[in-house]
Amino acid sequence: MRYDRVTKQHRSCLFQLISRFSCGCQQLMMLPMETSTTIAPVQNDCETSESNFVSSWWPSWRPTSMSLLKTTESKILACIQNDLWARFVTLPSQDRIWTLTVTNKMARKSPEQVAKTPLVMVHGFGGGVGLWIRNLDALSQSRPVYAFDLLGFGRSSRPHFPSGPAEAEEQFVNSIEQWRESVGLENMILLGHSLGGYLATSYAIQHPSRVSHLILVDPWGFPERPQPQTDESSSKEVVKRPGPPRWVKAVASVLSHFNPLAVIRAAGPWGPGLVNRFRLDFKRRYEDLFDDDTVTKYIYHCNAQSPSGEVGFRAMSEGLGWAKRPMLHRVQLLPPKMPLSILYGAQSWVSSSSGEEVAQIRNQAYTTVALIKDASHHVYADQPHLFNEAVENICNTVD
Repeated sequence: MRYDRVTKQHRSCLFQLISRFSCGCQQLMMLPMETSTTIAPVQNDCETSESNFVSSWWPSWRPTSMSLLKTTESKILACIQNDLWARFVTLPSQDRIWTLTVTNKMARKSPEQVAKTPLVMVHGFGGGVGLWIRNLDALSQSRPVYAFDLLGFGRSSRPHFPSGPAEAEEQFVNSIEQWRESVGLENMILLGHSLGGYLATSYAIQHPSRVSHLILVDPWGFPERPQPQTDESSSKEVVKRPGPPRWVKAVASVLSHFNPLAVIRAAGPWGPGLVNRFRLDFKRRYEDLFDDDTVTKYIYHCNAQSPSGEVGFRAMSEGLGWAKRPMLHRVQLLPPKMPLSILYGAQSWVSSSSGEEVAQIRNQAYTTVALIKDASHHVYADQPHLFNEAVENICNTVD
């Protein structure tokens, strides 16, 4: 039998099989549970409602809960030396945004620090406030620093997100504006990493009077997805490479119906080990602070909860690496005189060429692009001292 000869019927069966594997355990998860349980329900990981299929053997529980996330995060936040105020900020929609405010305890009564424009930090996809642990103390020496879990991520509320890319983006941006109003900030230095950089730019376009300086750190979603190159004009004969077998395409098509981090939840009790094994890079980044798997546990608990912001990201993304609404198409809508600084990791998978394009589109006098040496996508953790110094210098240009 040739494996590349997959009929439509086979593809349909394959889709139903995998879909049922993911969704079939939902019925088991609807039993009443104590609030202290470490079992979390599987929700919204696929677009079907089929259930009751092979639920007797598919991993039907995950060793996570919001309580475990809180405990793990508390261990991380205990490293903060400055004054920390951690609380939920309730939005008009009744969603809650988990928020940190860090201020310099030595200058808590200093009118200069109170008067300085606060720095607001927005994390990337799958992240949370705990990943800023290498930066919060250093950046709060001379001004208040705010960090919050994006709506649908970390400890913040996990509401339903629409399936349209513009609508999902708007829900994220509206939640940031409602958060700002609820906290009572008139203006801010807005910093966003990866997905947070994309959303920070969208926010600055819609609410420019609230942003004194926009800082983007390895921002996701700026360039347009490259189109397959053709060589029709070439006189040379082009040898066409064979594509993947049809069964590979069929599996890829099925997996496209799932949320990006569904595998962590589908792994059930093996999920923490999976994250710990494949994200050893995070463990190394924080090894001078934690000699165990605290950080990878934090990442696991952040992303093993019921998907929400992840659903919004999926609606906005194309092939995960690209945005359906590339920000380069809209960056000219930023006020020409709004200061914009873009920081890239010199070894990141995100190309700094997008930043150069932004500088060409905008007034270059108000746009700077810089590379952080020996840093990958997670610039703030790879080279925290260089990152903190660069951000502090940018903030000092504001006040």
